[in-house]
Amino acid sequence: MHNPFFHDFSNRIHAIAKRGFVAILTGIMVGVMYFGMSGSAAALTEDQRLLNEVWRIIDRAYVDASFNHQNWWAIREKYLKKNMPDREATYQLMRDMLGLLGDPFTRVMNPEQYRSLQTSTSGELTGVGLQIALDPDRNVLKVMAPIAGSPAEKAGIQPGDEILEIDGKSTIGVSLDDAAGKMRGKLGTVVILKILHEGDPEREYDLVRDRIELNPVTSELRLTEHHRVGYIRLTQFNANAQTEVTSAIVGLEKQKADRYILDLRNNPGGLLQAGIDIAKLWIQDGAIVYTVNRQGELGSYYAEQTAVTDDPMVVLVNKGTASASEILAGALQDNQRATLIGEKTFGKGLIQSLFNLSDGSGLAVTVARYETPNHNDINKLGITPDRTVELGQVAPKDIGKDLDPQYQAAIDFLETIPDRIQAS
Repeated sequence: MHNPFFHDFSNRIHAIAKRGFVAILTGIMVGVMYFGMSGSAAALTEDQRLLNEVWRIIDRAYVDASFNHQNWWAIREKYLKKNMPDREATYQLMRDMLGLLGDPFTRVMNPEQYRSLQTSTSGELTGVGLQIALDPDRNVLKVMAPIAGSPAEKAGIQPGDEILEIDGKSTIGVSLDDAAGKMRGKLGTVVILKILHEGDPEREYDLVRDRIELNPVTSELRLTEHHRVGYIRLTQFNANAQTEVTSAIVGLEKQKADRYILDLRNNPGGLLQAGIDIAKLWIQDGAIVYTVNRQGELGSYYAEQTAVTDDPMVVLVNKGTASASEILAGALQDNQRATLIGEKTFGKGLIQSLFNLSDGSGLAVTVARYETPNHNDINKLGITPDRTVELGQVAPKDIGKDLDPQYQAAIDFLETIPDRIQAS
């Protein structure tokens, strides 16, 4: 469905770019922006022009028009006067400038970091398989979720764990992209992580980097005493997620599934559009998500009678359920399409845009926030499940099976839902 918020935002981006395009990606938009310089800007050095490029994107697109209650123009003048002996120094000045916004999700990436981020949204990568985030309140590096089957998951690293050191170096002050870059590397090489799990002493993990396949969907028909339950685990919203979830539902329907469990635990998000499209597979008619920009303008996405099944369902969530996963979970909960079981979700209710800079580097900018269909802003709050069930200590191999208390709670709940009476 046409979205007025993104249409208007796209028009404004085109108005300030000489040439470029805007496409929605991963709770994220990708914009290519090359600015023509005129007047005093034409006299700037190449590095000053690059810093000015970043300043202008923030000026036009950043969600907070007060720029964290600062004079953004004065900040431009201050930083353009600073010494830029080389490109790396320029990137650091950009990071310092963006740090004044107090938003860990708005950040600059050098070309290598930017290519690495783009790789993580599709295909495969070589690393330890951790999805990470900066805790915005404490500014510590935390695990959002380990990728299923990865070295990190096999080692027992869990959502919410703090990453204190990478190869003996403190993570204090390290950006997300630098941390991710340090954990990726050549196949078979070792990276040492010092991890703090709540309630436990610090521990070092020697992880051997492996090829991480980003296959986001697994599914299986599970037979209970009275029902045929379709179990679908979705671990990431990448470019293939919607197609693979559709295929999973269709295949389970052919096997006469009459109940569903959608497992979104430890799913850190990904493509915004994938989250919306997957919601449409379950919701016949209703709002999926609202977006709010810095002018307070409201955009919306709706389901349009594209549901594949209306069978009863449970969604499993935990503190590793974030971003696009929360959009999907919130849409299903608010539309009373599913019952949420598990733990409170992560609480990331912001939308970032990715912009390609003219030297091949990239800029992530928070451009909007989102609300669930009931207009709940879940940022830093998360979504509270309908039924809270703690996971406890469960081995990775037992997730989604009988020894998993959250999964078992979902099975027990689905058994209580009466069968629909079929008309004859």
